[in-house]
Amino acid sequence: MQLVKVDNYEEMSKKACSIIMEHIQENRNPVIGLATGSTPEKLYSCLIDEYKQGKVSFENVTTFNLDEYVGLKKDDANSYHHYMKEKLFDHVGLGVDQVHLPDGHSEDLEQDCLTYEKQIEEAGGIDIQVLGLGLNGHIGFNEPGTPFSSRTHVVELSPSTRSANARFFSSIEEVPTQAISMGIASIMASKKILLLVSGKQKAEALHRLLNSELTEDFPASILQTHPDVTIIADELALEASLSKS
Repeated sequence: MQLVKVDNYEEMSKKACSIIMEHIQENRNPVIGLATGSTPEKLYSCLIDEYKQGKVSFENVTTFNLDEYVGLKKDDANSYHHYMKEKLFDHVGLGVDQVHLPDGHSEDLEQDCLTYEKQIEEAGGIDIQVLGLGLNGHIGFNEPGTPFSSRTHVVELSPSTRSANARFFSSIEEVPTQAISMGIASIMASKKILLLVSGKQKAEALHRLLNSELTEDFPASILQTHPDVTIIADELALEASLSKS
């Protein structure tokens, strides 16, 4: 794992943006894995700015998102479909046929999981996957205890994850209890992984990632075995993490 230290959240986002832009410019048909939540918001804002300045084109880009809540329609304000349209897709010329997210409102969730895996395979696999780091070590929505061999699947969200995401909803009761997520094996099949970690609140998780043994009780630990992982961590996350050593 390559660890890149930056001063703050904005610098983390700009560094991630430059890595993704370089990848898009160097590949004919790049396949990008995307994440949601607060961590990648500035990254997407940076990509929009670069697109508007004519520095990057998304014409030949295909995207796959890590996850989606179960039970929310695509146009629900809290769905990840809506998030991605608002934060990125609608601003960089990405067409409907270029973007992919799990269908959390499907009548057959298990079939949708299989279909999603097939779509990733048909696209040639994910070239670079953006990840955030959950407080309990989850990547995507793969909670502690998820088998490392898992592929796209329906997951039960832990109380800590629902609590962390409650800020996006009117109340914690509105936070879905399930999601569809790329599995850990699906994530690990990506050719390159870009992990973004920002803020003191992520220090304990980052410390554990950098120092723990390989265990399904801390899903992110599997990243230690991937051949090409870049962690971009800001000063607060990294210094607080190192202070725990």
